[in-house]
Amino acid sequence: MGRLLAISRRKVLALAAGATAALAARAAQAGAARPVVIELFTSQGCSSCPPADALMGELRQMPGVIVLSYNVDYWDYLGWRDTLASPEKSQRQYDYAKARGDMDVYTPQVVVDGGSHYIGSNRSVIMAAIDRARAATPRNPVGLSLAAKDHEFVVEIGAGGMTAEATLWIMPIMPKVAVKIEKGENAGKDIVYYNVVNKLIPAGLWHGEAATLRLPKESIALPCCKGAVALLQQGKAGPIFAAATWGETGG
Repeated sequence: MGRLLAISRRKVLALAAGATAALAARAAQAGAARPVVIELFTSQGCSSCPPADALMGELRQMPGVIVLSYNVDYWDYLGWRDTLASPEKSQRQYDYAKARGDMDVYTPQVVVDGGSHYIGSNRSVIMAAIDRARAATPRNPVGLSLAAKDHEFVVEIGAGGMTAEATLWIMPIMPKVAVKIEKGENAGKDIVYYNVVNKLIPAGLWHGEAATLRLPKESIALPCCKGAVALLQQGKAGPIFAAATWGETGG
């Protein structure tokens, strides 16, 4: 992954050679309270998905929880083309399955902190997974912040003891999208989707150093997107080390 979105690592992920003590302190504090990341893979053509979509509306209001919804496109053949789906969202789900080694791909599927997966409509199981994630000690606590300043977004990453390459993802999101389904398994239903990922931006690679990244605001703050999420993740689809939000993302 030497080149990401036609932007070189040298240009995008500018390593801060002299990280300040204040940044290091923020990094340690943020790493200790890392939010739990819940990623839902859903589809407008999936009859069992609406309960999971509704559950995401509840979870996004929970403090310390970040919800991301990805509409996949592989059920479009059932009679309704998902208006929020894209191949890159389906690919992320496949990448997770390949990284885990189980190749389990289904909807609704929830992935917690880039690792374990569950049926997305099973509230009790997912709540228990959130409790376990909160109780677990982060293996590599890393500070991460995402802020809008003037005409750019600024991402700050604290130093961490990394032994493997990590990807910094930036994901602009639509906080709430209502869709009227006209065909397929959910024909006639009005379904609301929460924290819908608009696009996945692999902004750079990280190897453990304190770093600062600046991105043009227009590349992230799209008219339809009133929030954004930054994830620092082992490899391309591994455990999530750090997460940060900007804008309307929930509780």
